[in-house]
Amino acid sequence: MDRELLIALLAGFVQGIFEWLPISSEGNLALALSAVGSDPTQAVQFALFLHVGTAVSATVYYRDELAVTLSELPSWRPSSAFSETATLSFLAIATLASGIVGISTYLLLKDAITALTGGAFVALVGVLLIATGILQRAAGGFTLDTRDSPDLVDAVLVGGLQGLAILPGVSRSGVTASALLFRGHDGPDSFRLSFLLSIPAALGGGLLAALDGGLAGVTATEAAVALGTAAVVGYLSIDALMRVVRRVSFWAVCVGLGALALVGGLVVTL
Repeated sequence: MDRELLIALLAGFVQGIFEWLPISSEGNLALALSAVGSDPTQAVQFALFLHVGTAVSATVYYRDELAVTLSELPSWRPSSAFSETATLSFLAIATLASGIVGISTYLLLKDAITALTGGAFVALVGVLLIATGILQRAAGGFTLDTRDSPDLVDAVLVGGLQGLAILPGVSRSGVTASALLFRGHDGPDSFRLSFLLSIPAALGGGLLAALDGGLAGVTATEAAVALGTAAVVGYLSIDALMRVVRRVSFWAVCVGLGALALVGGLVVTL
């Protein structure tokens, strides 16, 4: 197996595992790709593209719940949006908010990352990982009230934060689940809504990256291997890793990884 194909295989494996952990799969994968010689901008775009693979995993894993949610479409009415069809309304409005914030952030992000050197890029990812970890830690000990279903504020807040997670180092699942915990949702419900919301966002982000040159320097075979690996590994690991997430303090892991990236990036830069 040649070097490029092996990198594609490993990239898909990393995405398939890290997507379900609140430690930023995009940030860590972009760091790994940069470490093997990828340009920072191309590393971020390819990491975004691979989210399509884990979006397929999540779609298959949540297929029954998605079918029930989509079956509510004919009965959806504005007057009962967050009562009888709360999950459907949450996903629709949060996805719209994610798209607006995510596309705007991506357009700004591309130019900013292009201007960064390798060490500065690594340090930036480190800072964002640390910030994500601190947010998760805070969310674990503070809530506003107790909620049984999402409302409009949840949808706009969580959708906007998910859009910001296009930044490498900001964990999508970490910030969205933390926001839901802050808003009073319990752990299992927070992660369920977070991963359901990840499906349209991941597909949209991957498509955006692909259309904007995310496969530059990557052959069709390498892209297929990376996507296929991400989808298969993601599906096989999602159930076990979601159980692990409920037991392990990943905020500390996120801060630790961020600190290592920050120190490493500063050493390279200086």
